[in-house]
Amino acid sequence: MTALSYAARDSLTMLRRNLKHAQRYPSMTASVVAMPVLILLLFNYAFGGALGAGIGGMSGGITGGGGSGDRYIDYVAPGIILMAATSGSLVTAVGICVDMTEGIVNRFRTMAISRASFLTGHVVGSVIQTLISIAFVIGIALLIGFRPDATPVEWLAVVGLLALVTLALTWLSAAIGLMAKTPESASNIPLPLQFLPFMGSAIVPTESMPDGLRWFADYQPFTPVIETLRGLLMGTEIGNSALISLAWCVALTAGGYLWARTAYQGSARR
Repeated sequence: MTALSYAARDSLTMLRRNLKHAQRYPSMTASVVAMPVLILLLFNYAFGGALGAGIGGMSGGITGGGGSGDRYIDYVAPGIILMAATSGSLVTAVGICVDMTEGIVNRFRTMAISRASFLTGHVVGSVIQTLISIAFVIGIALLIGFRPDATPVEWLAVVGLLALVTLALTWLSAAIGLMAKTPESASNIPLPLQFLPFMGSAIVPTESMPDGLRWFADYQPFTPVIETLRGLLMGTEIGNSALISLAWCVALTAGGYLWARTAYQGSARR
């Protein structure tokens, strides 16, 4: 077998390990999935009427309305779907930090396995779990009235973009988990990632924000992603948001990967 084959085999073993952990201890995954679902229900049923009325006279989530373009649920759902991707980053950071602090990584380093397999197994496992969580959130959104008009090709583009975002955030969270001293701190540090979509166009258009906040909202990573998802799902204008989203995904993935690799190699020398 080649070195690449050994690395792939060891990474697959680590992936099975992490998926089995998630299956045996589902409370963390369940709590992460619950957050975007609760936010979706809250903004649709509690605030949908008021917020929808302020965004071009949209109708609220409870009463419904005319076409698919004039209801607040159709505006807010793409942003909440993205929040499901950001929430998944918490599981990665905590899982890696637990392995680092409990000493299992030191045992792995004494075994004849690929060093890259530890991080690869965690990242791939977390991406799979997060995509399943996203599918669950989409299902809830559809049940409460979300009505996208995307074609099959556009749905494939949505899945691809969400997978890229998830991969980027997972590598960032892997680095955070390696740097955190305790699982508690590992669960707290990624929290800004989960709420950053609120500071974008997830809940209301950026045009309704004060100038300073609007500037930040327009140029932060999640706003172009939200606008691209909204355009693919609901047929709104995308403009150059898709290209900006891809650029952010590539940059965050590369930065997170390099940071995580450096942190993992550094921990071996301590």
